[in-house]
This record gives sequence, C-alpha cells and structure tokens, in this order.
Amino acid sequence: MSRQEAEGILKLSSKMESLLKSPQKCARVLKDRITANVFFEASTRTSLSFQTASARLGAKPIVFSNKTSSSAKGESFSDTIRMVDGYADAIVLRHPCEGAAQLASEIARHPVINAGDGANQHPTQALIDLYTIRKLKGKIAGVNVALFGDLLHARAMHSLLFGLLLFKAKVTLVSPKGLSMPPALVREAEMKFKVKIRCATKPDLKNADVLYVCRVQKERYSDKKKAEAAARLFRVDSRLLKSAKKGLAILHPLPKVVEISPEVDLDPRAKYFEQAKNGVPVRMAVLSWCALGKKKAAWRGVSLRFACKNPSCITRAESIAGSAAMGADGVLRCRYCEKPA
Repeated sequence: MSRQEAEGILKLSSKMESLLKSPQKCARVLKDRITANVFFEASTRTSLSFQTASARLGAKPIVFSNKTSSSAKGESFSDTIRMVDGYADAIVLRHPCEGAAQLASEIARHPVINAGDGANQHPTQALIDLYTIRKLKGKIAGVNVALFGDLLHARAMHSLLFGLLLFKAKVTLVSPKGLSMPPALVREAEMKFKVKIRCATKPDLKNADVLYVCRVQKERYSDKKKAEAAARLFRVDSRLLKSAKKGLAILHPLPKVVEISPEVDLDPRAKYFEQAKNGVPVRMAVLSWCALGKKKAAWRGVSLRFACKNPSCITRAESIAGSAAMGADGVLRCRYCEKPA
C-alpha cells in the first residue's frame, strides 16, 4: 500500500467516524451489498467490528464458520473461496495459513480483505493503530513508538512496522530473546525506507510516546510449554511505567492475557480499549474503499515455480503452482506467505 492510499483510508476513517452520528446517511453507503466474514480462526474484535462496520454501512454481513461449513468435510480452501465469491460483494478473510489472503484475492472476482493470515500480516489492524496514534498524538511522523512483545509471531506487529515507517515514525523493536522480528522483514523495511531500526531486549520508556504491546502467540507454538515460558519473559506493570512519560499511550491489538497487569487498565495512559473502538470506523472505510470499486493492487514480482519451505504456507495446504516475488532488499520470497525462498 502506498502512502497516498493509506492516507486516503485514514481520512475516510475520520469521515466514517463523523458519519456514525447520522445512522440514516451512514446506512446508504453500501445499501443492499453483502459482505462475507470468512474466518477459519477464532476472532472477537476483528470479526465483530467487520460485522458492525458492514451493518452500519447498510450492507448485510454473512458469517462463515469453519466448524459448520463444508471445509470440515474436506472441501478445499480454493473451492470455499469460489463458493463465497458467488454470494458476496466483498470477502473478509482470516486463515491460519500464511498467504491465504493473497491466494484468495487471485481466485475471487470480488475484493478480498486480509483479516489476518497466520503469522504473516494483519493490515487492517495496522490501519486502526495508525488512526489511533494520529488521533492521540495529532501526527504519526516523528512519534517514538516502541513495539514490545512476541514480534516473531505477531502479524499485527509485522504490518504495523511498515505502516509506521511509511508515515516516518521512529520505531524501536523490543522483544525477549528468541522472539525478535523476523530478520528478513526488518532487512526489507530498512532497505525500503532507508532507515536503521533500533532493536532491544528490554524496554526503555523514557523517550517513548507510544508503547505498543502484544501477547505471546501461543497458537503459533507447537510446544505449549515453550509458549508459557515465553509469556513470562515480559510484562507491563506500574513499576515498568514509572520511568515513562505522562503522555505515553499504551496500545495493544487485544486480546491481552498476562503481558499487561490488570492495574494498568486503570492508568489513564492505557488506550487499548479506545483503540479497539476505532476498529469500526476504520473497517467501515476499508469496506467502502474496496466494495465501491478501488482497484486491487497488482502483485509486482517475478513468476517462478518453486516449493515454499515454510510449513505453514498456504501452498503446503493447497495444490497450487508456487511462485515467487522479489523483495525490496533483493531477496526472493514466496508470493503468498512472503517468507524467503
């Protein structure tokens, strides 16, 4: 997504928030359209906010459940997408396999919105985060943002890193040992935006304007004991926040588990519930942006046949010809899960 496109969605999000004050006008935007929530993974905020956004815009949301659908009988992902595409004007997709959204966008005739594909990306969450930061700080450029937690598996962090750099924020990556941001992702971000990203294992909040926290993604671990051990490595509490600015904004994509102490909920600097509320106008903007005819971005890359080595890539679950694309850093990557070939 270009800076201009992202700016367009953020401005439209602000208009949508204002439009929510006039329900009748709001309901005419996507009147009589149908949106499909196709969620192969559990979700609360993303699913409900997209359903709410659809309803507010006058569209009729239909909800797909993996447990009660024909996918439980063995129907392929590709066939499921083709079927849903015949029923809806836009598809909101969440899937545990990385690259599923990219594949779906190539199959479907209607727009596909990525609501999270494995440990890869979560772009609409990043847009919500950028919108929230701008509302709280009045700008994004020059804002010091510390991304803190399981940066290896947190797809929201992966999308947000690029979003923050796109808007020229100052980013510090803070993660326990073994949970750092994937090196290929950091390298490509540095090459694309011509910056050097600061990394640390412990948070220094003296200069931070925003502390963005994420949980340990236990569902991405094959060994649950390792996940539990990782979860104990970091925690935000009142002691940690003593050195922080009074104007610090604490954000979290939610759900939060043990990484934020309950006492922090009462701290006026905790803004994550306000952040979650912003999900409705931002996703209203995304739905209207896509459903009203904005062109889907073309994949810029090179088409090659190769076998992706990522075990959780959608190409390992579907019988499709693998292909690759060249990243900004000159490294060949799978065009679906974006992992280096």
